[in-house]
Amino acid sequence: MSDRPNPIVIAVAGGTGSGKTTISNAILERIGSHNIAYLPHDAYYNDLESIPQTDRQNINFDHPDALDTPLLIEHIRHLRSWKSVEIPIYDFTIHARKEQTQVVHPQPIILVEGILIFVERELRELFDVKIFVDTDADIRFIRRLTRDMAERGRTADSVISQYLDTVRPMHLKFVEPSKRYADVIIPEGGFNMVAIDMVADRIRSMLRGHREFTKGN
Repeated sequence: MSDRPNPIVIAVAGGTGSGKTTISNAILERIGSHNIAYLPHDAYYNDLESIPQTDRQNINFDHPDALDTPLLIEHIRHLRSWKSVEIPIYDFTIHARKEQTQVVHPQPIILVEGILIFVERELRELFDVKIFVDTDADIRFIRRLTRDMAERGRTADSVISQYLDTVRPMHLKFVEPSKRYADVIIPEGGFNMVAIDMVADRIRSMLRGHREFTKGN
């Protein structure tokens, strides 16, 4: 209906391995995934299918230009208008999008997660609540090393090299400065149960207000 309120857009940012996914999963669990349209920025990496496999390793994946942020913005706007979207499915082992897509239906809450989502002003302005997950660099590196070796078929040497060449410099240039845009900063990542519960309570309150408005109209 025309007077239906826009969904609430929650954004979770932070450095690689900071615990963004843990926080996002905690929100999904506490609020209920049936209430949330989930958009991970990682799904929007540019498709490198046209680039030779050997050259894909040289791309700076930690720079904002590596991501198709305009498509993410378009999808958020569609979901805010209560329209479904088809988000890409990205294969990190070959740095290319799969042919399949994932349909995401509109929900009262849109949850966006990513390292660089606070960097672009046009994207940032779509967020109602901005959360930054702040975790020490050594912990973040260990988590990334473990994840990339286990889930993305990487060697320890390649992960370390990438971290020193691009991940750390881009974090200092883009991610860390974007923390100033956050409404809430959660230290210690997914281990901060007090902060997670407080954020979940706030989202529940916003969701109740959303439902009451809808019923009243």
